[in-house]
Amino acid sequence: MKNLLSAFTALVAFGMIAGAAEAADLVLYTSQPNEDAQATVDAFKAANPGLDVQWVRDGTPQIMAKLNAEIQAGNPVADVLLIADTVTLERMKQAGQLLAYKSPEAANLDAALYDADGYYYSTKLITTGIMYNTQAAMKPTSWADLAKPEAKGLVTMPSPLASGAALIHAQTLAGVQGLGWDYYKQLKANGAVASGGNGGVLKAVASGEKAYGVVVDYMPLREKAKGAPVEFVFPKEGVSAVTEPAAILASTKHADAAKKFIDYLLSENGQKVAAKLGYIPARKGIDLPPGYPARDQIKVLPVNASEALKNSEKDVKTFADIFGIKG
Repeated sequence: MKNLLSAFTALVAFGMIAGAAEAADLVLYTSQPNEDAQATVDAFKAANPGLDVQWVRDGTPQIMAKLNAEIQAGNPVADVLLIADTVTLERMKQAGQLLAYKSPEAANLDAALYDADGYYYSTKLITTGIMYNTQAAMKPTSWADLAKPEAKGLVTMPSPLASGAALIHAQTLAGVQGLGWDYYKQLKANGAVASGGNGGVLKAVASGEKAYGVVVDYMPLREKAKGAPVEFVFPKEGVSAVTEPAAILASTKHADAAKKFIDYLLSENGQKVAAKLGYIPARKGIDLPPGYPARDQIKVLPVNASEALKNSEKDVKTFADIFGIKG
């Protein structure tokens, strides 16, 4: 009886949330951290008075599981997605689940940062590089440094089974001459471990449990600003990047508001909000946040979303086999 009551309560709560969302002028599903999502929505509402925006936040895999369940039930609630990576949105584009919209703000982005057909747009660059504890003996400048004897048993990284950014990172480095999958085999042989997400890497290195970590940029930079004993390096070979793209669902009931949201995210003011939150803006001409080098000093390594999508399952298996990870 107690279990039935709990289930009924959960269903009622979900129904109330869904009802409130459907009554809104815009519904956003996002993988941004809660504080960032609230700041983004607040800034958009300030620029568009009178629009009621409801948002749901979770990790990209969980957001997509929720959305796919809604799609299968014939009632997708979201109007706009703002999630971690373009590969997920490329999959949705190919499935006919996104609405094409040619935002005039795209003229201020590099062509590589948005879909040529207008199905999705990058809103920022979140790169993956190397963090290290300030007590570490070696100060790495290169991806190759993590495979050196000085780093033996001292390296941790997120698993592509748990992190979309980690999968994009592995796929990116796998395509770099001189690195490739052989580089990951060298890391494994050098005692590197791969598990969980970026948060676990941050904690392990900041606490001194590990000396070096492969992690997304904003996490250690934020912690360093708070006084944590960590540094972040953009390796000389270059960095991978996820771009937190936004897209409109083909099933949207609020297309005009959704288009305004896309335009705002890419606008000068919207991109200044992203920079204020500590991210590299996608738009040209916006100053980077404190702690980052000049934009032209950050080498972003290329990755093809279509190819990455096609090879995702194979690449996850390759990584898991190297590190002995079971799904």
